[in-house]
Amino acid sequence: MTKFWWYALLMAALGMGMNAAVVGQAADNAASGTAAQDGAAKDKSADKNKDQGKARVGGLVIEPTELPQTYPQGAYQVQFQGSGDYVPVLRWRVESGALPPGIKLEDNGLLHGAAERAGEFQFVVSVRDGDQPQQAVQRGFTIKVVEAITVAWKVPAHVTGNRIDGSVEVSNTTADDMDLTFEVKAVAENGRATEIGYQRFPLKRGTVGMLLPFGETLPHGAYEVYVDVNGEVAKRNAIYKQEMKTPVALQVVVGP
Repeated sequence: MTKFWWYALLMAALGMGMNAAVVGQAADNAASGTAAQDGAAKDKSADKNKDQGKARVGGLVIEPTELPQTYPQGAYQVQFQGSGDYVPVLRWRVESGALPPGIKLEDNGLLHGAAERAGEFQFVVSVRDGDQPQQAVQRGFTIKVVEAITVAWKVPAHVTGNRIDGSVEVSNTTADDMDLTFEVKAVAENGRATEIGYQRFPLKRGTVGMLLPFGETLPHGAYEVYVDVNGEVAKRNAIYKQEMKTPVALQVVVGP
């Protein structure tokens, strides 16, 4: 009887100890699992923030970075676009400077029109996106509006005996073929004009430095030489003009 009582008491004690160990181990496992989950969540959140930070590194960028040149009355169209990280919709405007007269920038970034005159025009374009707060970016641009036709002395007008001779170079910088009229006149002191050069022909688009000579025998006297070049593009009802003259009168001393 006594032995049985001590044996039962011993087994009960052992059972309580084992249960306590199991409960303790389970609690430790639960605590470790919760800590691991919290750590994983924190790591995931950090990775997300890190990725977002990388996405914002580039920011909003204006494209293109340069603009093509044009010529008076020539159709012009460029679409500004944004690249990099931004939130649509983009809004565009000219922040400062001036566009060529005849060309305008729409709110959607479309730059279009037809320049009215030659020149070099500098301006700053700004764009804002739909983020909160908004991203705002600016970039400076230049549009060169070149003359549609150019004329320059190749051999300046000069006197040889009783003649005035010379030559010019003519270029067509447009994207159109044009009907070119080339006239050279020598104007005497009394106002009488003598034609010493004339041509009319199609001047092809992109022609550079076409040589046009002139010359004629003239009576004794002093003459100013005038060069007139007119280019017509009928399909666009456009006419381009260039003029030159000698800086001083030329003296023809040989002859009657």
